[in-house]
Amino acid sequence: MRLTLPSYAVAIALITGASASSAEPYVLDKSHTAITFQIDHLGFSIVHGRFSEFDADIDFDAEEPSKSSVVFTISAPSIDTGWEKRDEHVKGPDFLNVAKNPEIVFKSTSIKKTGEKTAEMVGMLSMNGASNEETFEVTLRKMEPSPFGKKLLTAGFVAEGKIDRTKYGISYGAGAIGNDVPVRVDLEIVKDE
Repeated sequence: MRLTLPSYAVAIALITGASASSAEPYVLDKSHTAITFQIDHLGFSIVHGRFSEFDADIDFDAEEPSKSSVVFTISAPSIDTGWEKRDEHVKGPDFLNVAKNPEIVFKSTSIKKTGEKTAEMVGMLSMNGASNEETFEVTLRKMEPSPFGKKLLTAGFVAEGKIDRTKYGISYGAGAIGNDVPVRVDLEIVKDE
């Protein structure tokens, strides 16, 4: 996500030949990216789900995280909880109401470095016709020149947060089915030559 850390700034500048303080567009490697979530079911079990269709506009700065940014767009109908009947219910008006709200969008508003490989990313999440500010903790897993040919630089991140679904008008089963939904994004981004 538009995130970089000072310890990598010199290497990135040498690799890209770019100014170390300028955010540049990167491409999301969808084949190595996953958007997953968990939700408590009556205290008995944790249901795991994912979204299979998404895209992102990413600007990445290796020296100043505050100059980085990300816009994630998720196809709400692509939700998959591993059980078709439940998925159809979740797509309906009790939950995501995908017929009226087919997209979930997160747009970062600030990114602040919190450690050598960590940052706090704040942004607006729009879902089910409502928008709220959300915070994600981002960890850099690895960043280096790609060993696979044309890709100039590859970076991998984990972004984690917790969303209160009731703030988005999704209150079906509130208190029984978990209100707070942990969300995790594992992503890989690349910069082409």
